[in-house]
Amino acid sequence: MDKIEKLLRRINKKDRKKLLGIITDLVSENMKSLDVQKVKNTDFYRLKSGRFRIIFHFYNKDIIVDSIKLRDRATYKKL
Repeated sequence: MDKIEKLLRRINKKDRKKLLGIITDLVSENMKSLDVQKVKNTDFYRLKSGRFRIIFHFYNKDIIVDSIKLRDRATYKKL
């Protein structure tokens, strides 16, 4: 079981449903309505959703979700 799956199991049902909806929108190329920004000095992008940050990158026109983290000072470290 990876870290994203563990996080989704730990959070409450409302937050889980919201995050899965946002990831579905992200993957279905409906990004124009989302607040997507590039992380400085990396090839990664981030998407804010309340207290959560979704970190992802593009690979051959596919979107790879790298992590979902709670917002804190170390969210963008070790990317």
